This record gives sequence, C-alpha cells and structure tokens, in this order.
Amino acid sequence: MCLFLLSLPSQGQDQMDIQIANEYLVKGEKQKALEMYGELIKKPANQSLVHNNYINTLVDLAQYKEAEEYLKKNLKKEPGHPQYRLDLGLVLIRGGEEQKGDKYFRDLIEEFKGNPGRVKMISDYFMGRSLFDYAIMSFQESRDALGNQSLYCLELATLYRVKGEKEKMTIEYLNYATQNVGNIQYIKNVLQVLLAKQEELEILEKLLYEKVQKAPEDEVYTDLLIWVTLQQRNFRSAFVQARAFDKRYKTDGDRSMEVAKVALDNNDYEQAANIFLYVRNNFPAGENFQNAQLGYIHARESRLRETYPVHRDSVISLVKAYRFFINQYPQQAVALEAVRNVAVIQSDYLQQTDSAIAQLSKLIANPYASAYLKAKTKLDLADMYVIKEEPWESALLYAQVEKTQKESPIGYEAKLKNAQLSYYRGDFQLAQEHLDILKEATTREIANDAMELSMRIKENLAMDSSALALKEYSKVELLLRQNRTEEAMVILTQIQQGLSSTQLSKEECLLQNAQTTDCRLTFSNYAIKDDCYWLEAKISLQQNKPEEALIRLQKILEEYPNDILADDAFFTIGEIYERYLHDTPKAMEQYQNLMVQFPGSVYVAEARKRFRELRGDFKQSEEPKM
Repeated sequence: MCLFLLSLPSQGQDQMDIQIANEYLVKGEKQKALEMYGELIKKPANQSLVHNNYINTLVDLAQYKEAEEYLKKNLKKEPGHPQYRLDLGLVLIRGGEEQKGDKYFRDLIEEFKGNPGRVKMISDYFMGRSLFDYAIMSFQESRDALGNQSLYCLELATLYRVKGEKEKMTIEYLNYATQNVGNIQYIKNVLQVLLAKQEELEILEKLLYEKVQKAPEDEVYTDLLIWVTLQQRNFRSAFVQARAFDKRYKTDGDRSMEVAKVALDNNDYEQAANIFLYVRNNFPAGENFQNAQLGYIHARESRLRETYPVHRDSVISLVKAYRFFINQYPQQAVALEAVRNVAVIQSDYLQQTDSAIAQLSKLIANPYASAYLKAKTKLDLADMYVIKEEPWESALLYAQVEKTQKESPIGYEAKLKNAQLSYYRGDFQLAQEHLDILKEATTREIANDAMELSMRIKENLAMDSSALALKEYSKVELLLRQNRTEEAMVILTQIQQGLSSTQLSKEECLLQNAQTTDCRLTFSNYAIKDDCYWLEAKISLQQNKPEEALIRLQKILEEYPNDILADDAFFTIGEIYERYLHDTPKAMEQYQNLMVQFPGSVYVAEARKRFRELRGDFKQSEEPKM
C-alpha cells in the first residue's frame, strides 16, 4: 500500500511532463520538446506514450545518429518489433542513406508480404509518412506472393489518386468493380467525383473498350462503358454498348431504353428517337414495346418544339401518331398520357385551346388516371387558363397541385408556375416569396429557373424602385405565353427606348410632363435591356431569322459580357452556326470559347459533346465483339 502511494507522484509528474512536451511540440518549440521526451523515454512505462513524438522530433531536428542509436538499442531488446524496424528504415532514408534505407524497407516488405495483416500495417505506416511508393510496393508484392491480384484494390486506388496517377487509379477501381456486382454503383459514384475532366473520362472510356474486347462476357465492363459514355453525353456510343448488352444477355431492350430516356432528358432528340424506334422494331413482344412506341412519339414532339419555324403539317402528323397510339391501348395508362400530350399540342400549335381544355378536364375526371397524371394535367390546364387570361382559374389549379404534391418535383413546379403568374400580374413581392422557397427545390432545373427569375426581380427593383421596366417586361413574357408575338415585339422596342407601353391621358400627361415623352412614362432600362435582347433572339429563331438572332446575342456579349445571360448567348450562337447556318468551324470556335470563358456553365458538357461531334470524334464507333 505504501509503495502504491509513493508511486503516484512520479506517475502524475510524468503525465504532466508529457503534456508539457506535447504543448512545446504544437507551438513549434521542438528543441524544448525533445529535451523533455529524452528524459521521459528513459522510463519503460513512458515508452509507448512518447515514442512516436520522440522519433519524429529527432528526425525533424536532423538528429539522425541519436535516433538510430535509440532504435538499435530497443531492437536488441525486441528484435521483431515492427514499429522500431520501420522507424529505423525511416531514419536511414531521412538521414541521407537512401540506398541503405531502401534495401532495409524492401527486406521488410519481402518478409511481411505473405501476411495481409502485417502488409496493411506497414502500408499504413508508409502512407502516414508520405512514402507512397513503398506502400504501393508492399501491396503489389503481397498480391504476387498470395497469388491474388484482386487484393488491396481500394487501398492502391487511393495511393494512385494521391500521387495523381489517374490511369492506374482507375484500373484499380475497375478491378474492384469486377469482384462483386454490388460494387459497381459505389465505383460509379467515386469515379463521378474523381474524374471531373473530359480527358480523364476519355482515358476511362479507352480502358473500358480494351476490357470489353478482352472479356466481352464480363457484364461489369459493358455496364461501366455505357455509364461513362452517358457521362460524356455520347448517346450514340452508349447505345452501341447498350444494344450489345441487350443482345448478349437477352433482355427486352432494357439497357437501350435507359439510354433513350437519358438522351431524351438531355435534349438529344434524334438519338432518343432512333433508340426508341430500335426497341419498338426489335422487341415487339417485349415489356418495353408500349413505352418504346410512346417514347418515339415523345422524342418527335420534343424535336418539333425545338424546331423553328414549326410547320402545321408536322403538328398534324404528330397528333395523328398520338391518336393512333391511343386507339391501340384505350384506357391504359400509356394512352392516358398520350391524351394529355395531344391536348397540349392542340393548344400550343393549333389554337384549339377550348377543345384542349375540355379534353384535359375530362382526363382529370377519369378514374383510371393516376394521381400524378392528374396533377400534371392540372398544370397544363392552368397554363391554358393563363393563355385565356383567366388568372384566378390558373392560380386555383396551381395551388391544388402544390397541396396534393408537397415536397415533390411536380409540387415545386406548381409553386414556380404560381410565382410566374404573380410575376406576370406585376405582384413581384408575392412572386419573390414563392421563389425564395424554390431556390432549395430538389430538381436543378426548377431551382435554376427560380434563381433566374428571382435575380431578375431583385436586379431591376434595385435599379428602379417603381419597377416600371420590369412591369413592362413581364407584360412581354405574358404576351409571348399567349402567342401574341407582334404585340410583344412592339413593347420590347419601347422598353429599349425607356418608354412605357401605356399611353397617358392628357391630364396625366400634364401632371407628369417632366418625366414623360409623347405622354408616356420613362424609366431606366439598363438592368432589363439584356433580357430584351435575349427574348428578341428567341423570337427571331422562331421566325427562322437566325442572322437577326445573332445580332441580338452579340449585343449581350458586347454590352453585358459578365451578365448571367452571357453563357446562354455563347451557346446559342454556337447552336445557330451549327444547326441553322451550317458553319462548322464557327460553331466549333464558339463552343470552345464557351468552355474556356465559362468553365462552370451548365452548357459546358453539351458544348464539349457537340464540339467533339463536329470534330468527328464519334464517327468510328464500332459495336464490340459479341
């Protein structure tokens, strides 16, 4: 009992000294720390507590001889102690005896290579001291010794990532993916984060092509090849691989349908239509047949909506295709979706709004329609009431969808449309309240649209508290929604002159004389002028006047080079050169300029894909061997 009491002060003092030495080390006072560690290390009870800090401090202060003597002394007592042996190799390397230290480490790796637990321990040691090559060597030697090249994939991938060797890193991740089907999604998630640059994705694509050719029976490589081509929006190549996958594993076109849907969502309507058509023609008895039929018509519709000018014959042909489909599958869910599409097309392009409203109202009352389809139909119906200038009906329907579809993408879409309705009516404060909520929406597209409208409102109210310019501009957007293009163009011209579209009475004109021109209110239009250029460019394209659209877009780049619309203008100019003027060199130049000047733009991925297509990168796509 007395001995125990007598030992307490000594132990307590050592603990305090260790804490003080550690504090010196943190403050950078390494010499003071070393002196205290040197005294503490003499007691065996303190050995494990201060060993690491003692050795590291000796090395940091270049006292290699003292460190080597200390370690050799300990190794005489415990010759097999792995920590002391590794530390001795480290001291030799850091002390300038690289050749001796290298042999020492290689001998250790050779000794431990058959023991996975020891291999992991010494590799962690090497990694912790930035000796990455030795860590890699220990894993590779162990693989060879154990005859298993599938060991340590994630550890090696991490080491290669730290060293910046992306190709070797990717090979290890692929090695890991092939070990278990459940690993594939994890590897996709990792690679999506780590391979952010186009050239890195191209390296992965090349590696996967080689793997597919060597092991065409391995599902993992084809799956990842489809995935990486989709990441690059190269839907043509993705389809080649998906088609081969479907044939090899005798599916009903499942992977091809996945690629088609992604292509459609990313506005590659031509590829989407081709793939849907392929599935429809090749799997007539499969479970994807109906969806492929409808998908093909959807792709045609989407392409029509991006084509200017829209020819009436094309619209009528599309309506016929939908109606033929509806007659094939009456009262089935796919047919009800088609009914909705026909009504929207009639309203948008054939000026048959009343008929469309009647069809949509009937669809909403249909007991076979799903709750989701009814919600989508209500949004369409509300949009039509906007066209008919019945905003209260629209607001009621938007509110119903918001209530029934809370915290869902379609619910957020309803809130966005309600915000836009308030905006059209000039109630910018109410619109802003809706938009503030939508900035956190789950879908990027809705969040971006909300952010864009919110910024327009804030920017213009900051420049003009009366909001005259914004009120005029919102009138223009409403007129365009209502297909009253000529009226919209007149007001756009007046906005650019800083004039209100509303004619004042003689009495009002006399009262406001100092602020009016031709009996109209004047206002500052700088904050809204770039938006006017953008709308004029879009209208010019709809009227098949690409040269006029170019003039307006160039004005945005000249007068508002750092504005939010600048990257939109860059991309659209490239699109005009590519699709309207068929000037490939200028289109490529524009897409390249966009990638350089706006690397964070949402258009970069699509611009890169189009640049590569125009350069001819995808012309040699070949179907892999079956």
